[in-house]
Amino acid sequence: MSIPAHFSLSQEDEWVARMVQRMGEKYPPGLSPDSDAPAEELLDRARELAGSFLGGRGVPDTIGWVTNQNSRWASATPARKSIRLSVKLRGMPDWVVDYVILHEMAHLIEPSHNARFWNLLTAYPRTETAKAFLSGVSFAVGRGLQED
Repeated sequence: MSIPAHFSLSQEDEWVARMVQRMGEKYPPGLSPDSDAPAEELLDRARELAGSFLGGRGVPDTIGWVTNQNSRWASATPARKSIRLSVKLRGMPDWVVDYVILHEMAHLIEPSHNARFWNLLTAYPRTETAKAFLSGVSFAVGRGLQED
């Protein structure tokens, strides 16, 4: 974002203060908006899930919480073996977060949502329930039904 050239110094100061406040609200302290920094507890959790449900495959090199996932619960980059989880998942049941982690780890094995991909998730017994839970949350948020 840039500041218009015609702004006075006081207008510029006001604009900067407003943008700093907006960024502070969007990205709470301790959360970097572009951070792909691994969270060790998430990496341990991913290893455990991979061992239990993916035959030890799909373990990411990095996995962490990010604040800039607004339309997705998570994303994976197979070429970098990285997974980013939306902070919006925090506070959801563990079995839902586990499903999202498994879903993204399955993408590290099979990038597309083809039959091979979905077959990777059949070992996790709560796949369909977790998908339904996330769909319900998305529906509620889309309707403005979420709590503030």
